[in-house]
Amino acid sequence: MLLSLFPMNSSLLPTLKSLRITILSSGTYMANGESLEAALNWAFEAGYRHIDTATVYQNEEIVGKVINEWISSGRLQRDELFVVTKLPPSGNSPKGVDRFVKESLTKLKLDYIDLYLIHVPFGFKEDGELHPFDSDGNVMLKMDTNHLSIWNAFERHVRSGKLRAIGLSNFNKEQVERVWANSTIKPSVLQIEMHLFLQQRDLVEYCKSRDIVVTAYSPLGTRAMEVLLRSIGSSKEIPDLQGHPEVLRIAKCLGKTPAQILLRFLLDRGVAVIPKSTSKEHIKENIQVFDFEIGEEHTKSLQALDQQELGRIVDFTFLKGSEKHPEFPFRNV
Repeated sequence: MLLSLFPMNSSLLPTLKSLRITILSSGTYMANGESLEAALNWAFEAGYRHIDTATVYQNEEIVGKVINEWISSGRLQRDELFVVTKLPPSGNSPKGVDRFVKESLTKLKLDYIDLYLIHVPFGFKEDGELHPFDSDGNVMLKMDTNHLSIWNAFERHVRSGKLRAIGLSNFNKEQVERVWANSTIKPSVLQIEMHLFLQQRDLVEYCKSRDIVVTAYSPLGTRAMEVLLRSIGSSKEIPDLQGHPEVLRIAKCLGKTPAQILLRFLLDRGVAVIPKSTSKEHIKENIQVFDFEIGEEHTKSLQALDQQELGRIVDFTFLKGSEKHPEFPFRNV
């Protein structure tokens, strides 16, 4: 197991590659205001050093405020942190890269970003809105999205020192390979939805063959998506992974929480994880996953629960019409 390569009693979280990405991150999706500010403070106090945000989350200014407070007070050094943010779909062009890298640096109050990702492979029209919609509620698409021209702009900002590493998010295998094969600076990370019901084994193995770190978002499932989906009239069922009988059985057997079982299950596959919580108790629990092993028998029972594509939750149905884009990544859903 990959985790056995790292000291479990270290005051620092284990890292992957020379990229220095810690394998456990504090997610910030659908978090804002005072609750996010408090959650980030609790995360830093608990030992998290990998913070994941994005332009579309509209919370980079809060993330930057908390980071700046910790650095200016001497409680953290900048090089202890690994800060990730992402290019929005309305910025999927070389011009958009220039604009949003600059804006993210300003909002985060940073001189450089540790990892910058293309958030999704499809693009929106650049009309001043992060999510431009027409009168029928369909997202307004930019149909000529060119990943290679976007990537060239990413590489330029790496050479300028504004970005330390660059990667992809929500790309399928073919899209990743196209960028990898036609780039000078190879993608360092692929961030994808990954959890008990969507284990993405083939994609993870492919990334390992290309020396690309996989980061799993929604590793505990994504119950928060239910609010968003209901707001657009979707009846899509959101599974309660932490309440699954097999997860509960293993958690009881090992004396751990269901969330800890779900996180350790993914960590043992050599991927980084981004659990998101605004609960102080859960933030502390989620980082306490390095003092136990699930074991081969339990691992096999969890692997058997993979639903493959049927287990996908974040299929972008909340962005009505996005499936019409030629670079929509989930054609087989």
